[in-house]
Amino acid sequence: MAPRLRQSVEDHPVVILSGARQVGKSTLLTEEEPFSRWRYLTLDNFDTLTQANRDPEALWAGTDRLVLDEVQKSPSLLSAIKETVDRHRRKIRFVLSGSANLLLMQHATESLAGRAVHATLYPMSWGEWARRSPSALLDTLLAGKFPEDGPIDGPEESTGELMVRGFFPPLDTLSRPSGIQGWWEGYIATYLERDLRQISSVESLPDFRRVMAALALRSANIANQTEIARDTGVSQATVHRYMNLLEVSSLLARVPAFSRNRTKRLIKSPKIHWVDPALAVHLSGIHDARTLSDSREAGAFFESLVFLHLQILTGLMLPKPRIFHYRTVTGKEVDFVLERGRSLIAVEAKFTQSPRYSDTEGLQDFMEDYPETVAGILVYDGTEVRRLHDRIVAIPWSSLG
Repeated sequence: MAPRLRQSVEDHPVVILSGARQVGKSTLLTEEEPFSRWRYLTLDNFDTLTQANRDPEALWAGTDRLVLDEVQKSPSLLSAIKETVDRHRRKIRFVLSGSANLLLMQHATESLAGRAVHATLYPMSWGEWARRSPSALLDTLLAGKFPEDGPIDGPEESTGELMVRGFFPPLDTLSRPSGIQGWWEGYIATYLERDLRQISSVESLPDFRRVMAALALRSANIANQTEIARDTGVSQATVHRYMNLLEVSSLLARVPAFSRNRTKRLIKSPKIHWVDPALAVHLSGIHDARTLSDSREAGAFFESLVFLHLQILTGLMLPKPRIFHYRTVTGKEVDFVLERGRSLIAVEAKFTQSPRYSDTEGLQDFMEDYPETVAGILVYDGTEVRRLHDRIVAIPWSSLG
C-alpha cells in the first residue's frame, strides 16, 4: 500500500486511510517514508483531541505535512481541514487515518469531496505473511493471459489453521492456540467496550454480541435482517443499526449484487463478509481447525478468506476493479464478479483440495450470459494451477497472495 499512498499525496491534498483497528495503519504511517518525517498526532491523546475540537488549525501550525490518526473521534475537524486545503491547496498535505470509515459515518458531515482520495488497509494477505511481493494474477487475467499449469508453493499451515488464526499483524507473533484465541477475545472485548461507544451509543452489549454471532454464522450469505431479529430477540431496526455500525468500524463488508443485464431476474441484496475470516470463525464458537473443517460454515469462511485477498489485490490496482456477487432467482450464482471498465472476471471459491470440471458450471453459465468476461477462476484449497476450460483456470487461494 505504501507506494500508492506516496503517489496519492503528490497528487491530492488529503489522503484518507481507513481500516479496522490493529491492521497496521499507525505503524505504516510512522515507519514508511515520507510520512515518518511528517508531524504525527493521534486523537487517542486527550490533549490533542481537546485541541482538535477547540482550535483545530493550531494542530498544523508551523507545518505543511501532517498525519492525523483516529480522526473519527472529531468529525468536526474535517471542516477545518477543508477550509485550510481550499486556502493552501498546492502547499499543504494531510494524511487522515482512523478505524471508522468516514464515508459511512452519519455524523461526519464533511466528506472532503474533490479534495481527498480514499484508501483502505486490510489485514495482511498470506503473501505479506510470507514476505512476498503482491500477486499480478488479476492484471494478467484482465490482459487475457492465463497462468501456466503446475504446482506452486503454499503455506506450511493448513488453510483451516490459518482461518482459525487470522491475518491481523499482531497474530504474527502468536503460535499457541490459547494465545490466538485470547487475542481474538480481547480484540472483540476492546471493540465492544471502547471503540463502539466512541462511534455510537449501544444500549445492550449482550444484544450486540448476539447479533455479531448471528452475522458470523451467515458469512458469505445474504443477511436476512428479519431472520436475524427473530433468532436473536433483537428488533429488526436494531439489527439494521448494528450492521451499519459494524460496517462503519470496517469489520463487516457488504458485497453488492451484480446487475448489468436488465432482462435477467436477479437477487439484488448484498452478501456480507467479515474483514478477517478468523473473526467470523471465533464469533461462531469455533476454536480449532478440525472443528472448522467439519462445520457446515467451512465453505463460507473459505469464501471470506478469498474475499479478503481479492480486496487486498484490487485495492492495489488502478483503476480499481469493483467486487460484486451474482445470483439469479433460479439459483444460478457466482461468488464474486470483478468489474474493471467493460471487462469482467468471474470467481468461484471452493473449499476443496480436488477441483472438478463440474465445479465450473456456475462460471460457465455466467460467462455464457456475459461474453465480456475475460476469465473465470475457481479458487480452491490446493497447491496446483490447473486449466479446466478454455477460459477457466483452477488456482490455489495462495496464488492471490
